Amino acid sequence: MELRLYDTLTREKRPFVPLDASNVRMYVCGPTVYDFAHIGNARPVIVFDVLFRLLRHLYGEAHVKYVRNITDVDDKINDRAARDFPGLPLNEAIRKVTEQTGKQFHADVDALGALRPSVEPRATEHIGEMREIIERLVAGGFAYVAEDHVLFSPQAMNAANSTLPQYGALSNRSLDEMIAGARVDVAPYKRDNTDFVLWKPSKPGEPSWPSPAGIAAQGRPGWHIECSAMAWKHLGEHFDIHGGGIDLVFPHHENEVAQTCCAFHRERMANYWMHNGFLQVESEKMSKSLGNFITIHELLADWPGEVLRLNMLKTHYRSPIDWTMKSLEESAKTLDDWYRVAADVDPGRPAASVVEPLLDDLNTSLAIAALHGLRNSDVSALAGSLRLLGFLSESAALWEARKQQASGVDAGEVERLIAERTAARGRKDFKESDRIRDQLAAMGVAIKDSKEGTTWEFSR
Repeated sequence: MELRLYDTLTREKRPFVPLDASNVRMYVCGPTVYDFAHIGNARPVIVFDVLFRLLRHLYGEAHVKYVRNITDVDDKINDRAARDFPGLPLNEAIRKVTEQTGKQFHADVDALGALRPSVEPRATEHIGEMREIIERLVAGGFAYVAEDHVLFSPQAMNAANSTLPQYGALSNRSLDEMIAGARVDVAPYKRDNTDFVLWKPSKPGEPSWPSPAGIAAQGRPGWHIECSAMAWKHLGEHFDIHGGGIDLVFPHHENEVAQTCCAFHRERMANYWMHNGFLQVESEKMSKSLGNFITIHELLADWPGEVLRLNMLKTHYRSPIDWTMKSLEESAKTLDDWYRVAADVDPGRPAASVVEPLLDDLNTSLAIAALHGLRNSDVSALAGSLRLLGFLSESAALWEARKQQASGVDAGEVERLIAERTAARGRKDFKESDRIRDQLAAMGVAIKDSKEGTTWEFSR
């Protein structure tokens, strides 16, 4: 069975045919490192980590290159730097913020079981590439200089008599629809309302670099040009897959397509555009105003990262996901069972019943259903399949120990209470036996009686 992926640009599920099977290339938009990442940010991390693992499974680890950027130049970063380090020069304060928040992001996504990308470029390390693309766009008539800004003209792109795509094709909107449906920055130096910034002058104290296109004043890049530059640097003018959240389709990814295709006279930037759906919390859109804005870091204080990972993958990546406490509890119980059954088993090859749904546009919900089917039929294949999906990163004993540590329950006290309960049952004092069972349950401990004795585990 071949790999098929849904392409946002063509709006259809298509067979995946890499440009070069010995060098499969994927770019995913990464975080802007100004604070702890929220749980919505975890979705593309987990989704495209599964795709990365699947591509490595199909083409070999040495033949897949995954690039996920870090945006480290942004107004939110500047604001936090000025707030947290008021006594330092802004550029030095910004560096401290991005180093700290970058480490926080890595710690969080490592805990989610995500592999590190092949390359993780930072925007500030690619200013030269941004300037070069901008120079190409100005020389080609697709961008112009106005009041120390460089602006891209979608009108010029659409008027070009060439094989270039039409601006708006990715988001399936006309220029008029984009003006009506988006917040457009109105400025007197713009030739058209749809024109967007490639480069802008820096304000006093802001990060700044020498400007392109003959502009004397120092400046800084616009947001959209950053990813075009980093993708070009590490993957080339044309590559296989570009991914990110559905909220990035317009304007960010639309503008990436425009910049890259016009700069390099390409019909396409990426052959497949993949976007994951939105996340809401307890049936409500996540927002700070509603008080349901949850960071990955906060959730990791209460749940193992693999529980968050499983909870995310139970829903197909293109569908909206409702993040609920009940679903987290169910995911935790499932993982407890998988760890007991398969964590210490030598992994076999991933089962076809798991891989085949993944080949059908990364259908993780069906793959997980197949895992449940393997649980009682082929534990070795279960272990191999779970590892393909990024689970079973530790032994069963370590998994249980972490649960115990998180619960704060003293294992010795549990054993003492079980011994007292066993004695009470022996003398047929069932009232005392039930009282101890209830006490253990209140501690988060579930017990199971059998002919061999009483065993216990942490419940959730």
